[in-house]
Amino acid sequence: MRICVPTAGQGGLDDRVGEHFGRVPTYTVYDTETGEVEILPNASEHMGGTGLPAEHLAQAGVEVVICSGLGRRALDLLSQYGIEVFSGATGTVQEAIEAWQGGRLSGAAACTRHMFHDGRG
Repeated sequence: MRICVPTAGQGGLDDRVGEHFGRVPTYTVYDTETGEVEILPNASEHMGGTGLPAEHLAQAGVEVVICSGLGRRALDLLSQYGIEVFSGATGTVQEAIEAWQGGRLSGAAACTRHMFHDGRG
């Protein structure tokens, strides 16, 4: 299974969970079967690229997103791509994955605490 955690940089499993799904510079993808770690740049329109993060992650074969928070539109788009979302993650990528594996994260709810919630999540 390919799991994605929005991240602040290039630190892999030791990187910090990013504050908000669509606005992070990178996405760290962990393959639970092989242990492989891949770092994907956020090349979405939020970061001056094209497309939306959900599209890019679906193309990369991501099945689960573990994040701190995300907006309603991002949550809806990930769901449309069949990607399951869990929110409330903190700490490192490794800690977030362990929390998810231990059943300590809940299904996602849209974040309302950021000023840029204009539907672009």
